[in-house]
Amino acid sequence: MTFCANAVRARVPALKAGSARFDAPGGTQTPQPVIDGIADALANPLANRGLTTEGERNAEAVVTRARRAMADLLGADPRGIVFGRSSTQLAYDLSRTVAKSWGPGDEVVVSRLDHDSNIRPWIQAAEAVGATVRWAEFDPATGELTTDDIAAVLSARTRLVAVTAASNLIGTRPDIPAFADLVHRAGALLHVDAVHYASHAAVDLPGLGADFLVCSPYKFLGPHLGVLASRPELLETLRPDKLLPSTDAVPERFELGTLPYELLAGDFLASLAPGADGTRRERLLAAFTAIEAHEDALRARIEQGLADLGGITVHSRATHRTPTLLLTLAGRSTTAASRYLAERGVDAPAGSFYALEASRRLGLRDEGGLRIGLAPYSNDEDVDRLLETLAGFLGTTPAVG
Repeated sequence: MTFCANAVRARVPALKAGSARFDAPGGTQTPQPVIDGIADALANPLANRGLTTEGERNAEAVVTRARRAMADLLGADPRGIVFGRSSTQLAYDLSRTVAKSWGPGDEVVVSRLDHDSNIRPWIQAAEAVGATVRWAEFDPATGELTTDDIAAVLSARTRLVAVTAASNLIGTRPDIPAFADLVHRAGALLHVDAVHYASHAAVDLPGLGADFLVCSPYKFLGPHLGVLASRPELLETLRPDKLLPSTDAVPERFELGTLPYELLAGDFLASLAPGADGTRRERLLAAFTAIEAHEDALRARIEQGLADLGGITVHSRATHRTPTLLLTLAGRSTTAASRYLAERGVDAPAGSFYALEASRRLGLRDEGGLRIGLAPYSNDEDVDRLLETLAGFLGTTPAVG
């Protein structure tokens, strides 16, 4: 299959604004079919889920279809798909629920590579019950988080390990299946943050070996919500806090209040594999294979262009990584660079992007760097504009200090 970024761009109305967008790690722009799905859901009768009225049946159908779609995307069971406001909210809810069985002497492992939403909820849940937190460190020189790093902090007292499948700051993709093997042999559970990973690679929940996995559809051309995937039988063992009249059925027992039905109505990714046959899962796998090849080719162009410019340190160095580059500029402010680029129609934000621990581990304190992230709608013209505008900044802006 030949991937055509311009065909994707034609279906994303926000791109008509004209900017070359490299801010996708913070959220992608929304395709028209997703917008239409949301509008159609709101334009038709909706009510609390049920089977009596048209509004009830519409809501029930939207939720059922959405669970099946997310299950196809993640290689999961629809009965193990939980919807929430965000991955952060889901991590907090899950951490408080799982921690009900922890106490003094138990241990929880978090990683310096992670977004804070896969660190702080687990730390705070552990502290609330007197459990101990242990840190898995990554190598700042290579950006790698290895099995040795995880093994070093596992023990017979480990109850859960929380780790990212891809760093939202520097793109590192650790070997999650190998981590899962270590974690399970220690008798612990594995919680995987796939928010950044699911934007660039096909997710296979059983293949990764994750007990819990979260992602955010707005990072991969969808609406703003969060998704938790797990095995239904594992969810059955957990007792979240909930309202007395709320259902105790799985997965609904984890969904607090009424779901945002309209945000569950869009379905776009499978259409990115024109000509691909088979089930929706098979078409999604074909789409992600093509997307990865497209984005990796653009990433290689950017990396070569940055090397040619000189005076730039690229902190994204892991062998396996997403098309996400964190840069610092010798003697120059990345905040100023981001502003200069934005004024010229190139959107590449600066910061640590809630990956505070990773930024500090890299020696970048809380300031972080300039982040360049690709999406399926990125194209060669965007890359040309980025490199030309960045060269203009380096050539016209005096060094700091």
